[in-house]
Amino acid sequence: MAHTDIRLTVAEERTIYDVADIERALEDATGNRNEALAALYEKMKQRGGGRFLIRPSGTDMIDDLYDSCPNFGDVIDDLKKHLALAVAGSEPMHFTPILLLGEPGIGKTHFARELAARLGTGHEFVSMSSLTAGWILSGASAQWNNAKPGKVAHTLVHGDYANPIVVLDEIDKAGGDSRYDPMGALYSLLEHDTAKAFKDEFVDIDIDASHILWVTTANDERSIPEPILNRMNVYEVPRPDHDASLAIARSLYRDCVSEHDWGFPPDADDAVLERLASLPPRDMKKRLLSAFGTAKLEGRNWLDGRDFDQTRMGRSRKIGF
Repeated sequence: MAHTDIRLTVAEERTIYDVADIERALEDATGNRNEALAALYEKMKQRGGGRFLIRPSGTDMIDDLYDSCPNFGDVIDDLKKHLALAVAGSEPMHFTPILLLGEPGIGKTHFARELAARLGTGHEFVSMSSLTAGWILSGASAQWNNAKPGKVAHTLVHGDYANPIVVLDEIDKAGGDSRYDPMGALYSLLEHDTAKAFKDEFVDIDIDASHILWVTTANDERSIPEPILNRMNVYEVPRPDHDASLAIARSLYRDCVSEHDWGFPPDADDAVLERLASLPPRDMKKRLLSAFGTAKLEGRNWLDGRDFDQTRMGRSRKIGF
C-alpha cells in the first residue's frame, strides 16, 4: 500500500534560543579554552536560533496507520483529534506526551517510527535501555572531559524543526546509578511551561524545547516514576488479533513490493499472508525479506508458504575477546 502523501505547510519560524546569549557564552568558552563548546556555539551562531514549526494540512495524514498498525486504533483516533484542531486553527501539531504500553513484539517501536514519518517534522530515536545516566538526554557539564550536549539539544540545534518527534524507546528499562537518573530531565521536558527554558548542561543556554512531540514505549509501567506517568497519556496496546495481523501482513507485503523492483505481484496469496500473519509483528519484515530471497534463489517471482519454512534466521550475537 502506498503511503498517503504528506502535505506540510511551514507555519512559522520560531526562535528556540537567543543568538545574543550565544555570543556572550562564546566569549566565555573561548576564554576557558573549551574548544568543543566554542565550536558548538559558533555553529549555533551561524545557524541562528530560528527553527521551523510545521503544521499539518489535512486530518488524513495518518489514516494509513489504521491499516499498517491496526492494533493502535485508539492512539490513532486520539491523534486525529489533535490533527483536526491543528488544521482548524492553522496551528502546529501538538499532543500530550504518549506512552505506548504493551508486551514485547506487538509493534510499539514500529508505530512510533511510522508516526514520525507521517508527520514529517523529523525525529530523534533514543533507546532508553542503553542509558545509564541522565546526561544522555540533558548533556554533561563542559567541565568534564569528553562532555557533549544531550539528545534533546543536539536534535534542536542540528535539526531544522522546533517540533520534531522524539521517541524514547523502552523507557521502563532505563537504568544506572540513581544519582544520575536517566529520566531526571523528563520532569521538566514533559511539562510545556518548564520546557520553554530547557537548559542542557553542556550548552548552558536556555533552549525552547516546548514544541517537541514526545512518544515513549514500555513493556511495564511499574518501574516508571508516577510523576512521569502523570505527564503522559498512557495507551495499553493489545496484541493484534487474527484480522489485525492479516492487515499488518498485507500492508507490509505491499510496502516491500512497492519499494523494490523485484518483480513480485502487488498482492500476496491468502496462504502466504496467513503464514506471515502467524508471526509476531516485530519478526514479520525480516522473515518476509528472507522469503523473497528464497523465492528469487529458486527463480520465482511469487511467494509460496514453503518459503517461510525454508527461512533460517541467524541470531545476533556479541563477539567478545
